[in-house]
Amino acid sequence: MASTQPQFLSFSSETLMPQEERIEIGRKKQELFIGIPKETEFMEKRIALAPDAVEVLVSHGHQIRVESGAGEHASFSDKEYSDAGAEICYNSDKIFEANTILKVHPPTLDEIGLMKSKQTLISALQLKIQDDRYFKALMNKHVSAIAFDYMRDDDGIIPVVRSMSEIAGNTAILIAAELMSNANNGKGLMLGGISGVGPTDVVILGAGTVGEFACRAALGLGAQVKVFDKSLTRLRRLQNDLHQRIATSVLQPKVLEKALKRADVVIGAIRADEGRTPCVVTEEMVQQMKPGSVVIDVSIDQGGCLETSEITTHERPTFKKFEVVHYGVPNIASRVARTASLSLSNIFMPILMSAGEYGGIDAMVRFNRGLREGLYMYNGVLTNKGIGEWYKLPWKNLDLLLAAM
Repeated sequence: MASTQPQFLSFSSETLMPQEERIEIGRKKQELFIGIPKETEFMEKRIALAPDAVEVLVSHGHQIRVESGAGEHASFSDKEYSDAGAEICYNSDKIFEANTILKVHPPTLDEIGLMKSKQTLISALQLKIQDDRYFKALMNKHVSAIAFDYMRDDDGIIPVVRSMSEIAGNTAILIAAELMSNANNGKGLMLGGISGVGPTDVVILGAGTVGEFACRAALGLGAQVKVFDKSLTRLRRLQNDLHQRIATSVLQPKVLEKALKRADVVIGAIRADEGRTPCVVTEEMVQQMKPGSVVIDVSIDQGGCLETSEITTHERPTFKKFEVVHYGVPNIASRVARTASLSLSNIFMPILMSAGEYGGIDAMVRFNRGLREGLYMYNGVLTNKGIGEWYKLPWKNLDLLLAAM
């Protein structure tokens, strides 16, 4: 028979002592005041927030000012932004009164001159086009600056770069298809084969995000694809992600030269870990390519991976060299500005919503490591070691700076 004796719990002297009550410290919400100026860079057609995202932010109490015409190139009208709750301004000065300035292209020195002390700037950094005057101007304004092309998400991915790379890869194949048509004085080839007519040959240099999405688009149109990369691991991952076998090779000059001789389209999608993109296609290799073949060098913003590549514009996107058509526009995503703007908006809207919940962007920086990855200036103090050493500017460690405040 089971024992019916009462069971007693034992307590130590420590557990009988009064304990401190743990109370969760609530976050103090803050309404953001966001200004979106019109982009002045002649090849920049994107806008950082779409009207739908503006409507969500305004409905949560945030104030947004949009400069008139800012969304025009992305096919968003002033009326759409006004209907979403944004204030439309016809003077740039009014935009730069906002506490947070949200741009796609980095601000010019004139635009920095319009900024107020202690503002927050969220934009691309595009380090390759900057000089020390840019950083000194932001320092003098005591600005906190976040480069969205360095921010990371919870998975460690840079979402803006990933998104724009997906667009660039897809769009590069569509551009190649256009350039091969008779309408653009091309060879009159359709990208992909039909019954009785063999498929076109597409060579993709690089197995990163741009290369992957260029590969998907080319395969979807029926082209025959071969991908080159210096990393066997990336090539293996690409095949696994595509769920099909494609021709791949590590970058060996003789194998690459043979593939280029047969190619109708070449997509340059190699990214440098730092510095200039490695030039893997020589001028002699381009000379041996078929007349009328097309080169789209997506890597041109880092110098290009073909020796014959040159930077071009959306107005004059191509040139011919050795009878090969070259396309070297560095900002391909702006060619499909509405899609690119919607993608940027999907990234920025949740970040801004979270910033409001945390009590502002300055407060959010303390808790969000991914956002800190993009922060290169805090209240006028440079916090990026690489920038400081490159431009010989004073800098401080961000973690130490935050701990001292």
